[in-house]
Amino acid sequence: MSDPINPIITEQLDALLYEEKNLVANLSNASALLMQTLDDVNWTGFYLYQPETDDLILGPFQGNVACVHIENNRGVCGTALATQTTQRVADVHQFKGHIACDSASNAEVVVPLTLADGTKLGVMDIDSPTKDRFSAADQAVLEEFAQVLLKHVDKD
Repeated sequence: MSDPINPIITEQLDALLYEEKNLVANLSNASALLMQTLDDVNWTGFYLYQPETDDLILGPFQGNVACVHIENNRGVCGTALATQTTQRVADVHQFKGHIACDSASNAEVVVPLTLADGTKLGVMDIDSPTKDRFSAADQAVLEEFAQVLLKHVDKD
């Protein structure tokens, strides 16, 4: 069984991003922090929302090569974007419409990233080779992590 995600990761992220507002830099460091800190994960990263095409495009990540475009409401990431709710999937192979970017991934958690004014930024995506890797407590920590990250997004 994987260790639960330590809530201290949110404080680490806040310190890491202190006074930095560059989106690419912050997403890059956030994905690296997740990959270095979390136990039993094989992909951590972000997909950014493209309103002109109503889809997601690959952003900064750590792990194997990944799908570049994901349609809104397709797969776990597209479902998180469309519903604006976190998707915690114990077995991605049982998720209707799952997009298999990496066949080694078996569990996934995707947190939507939405600014306070309602602007959709994209999603944070974390994969694991172990089925049922993410608990409800892990989900809560990752949702808080996402809120800390959004605090460091330049809205201008």
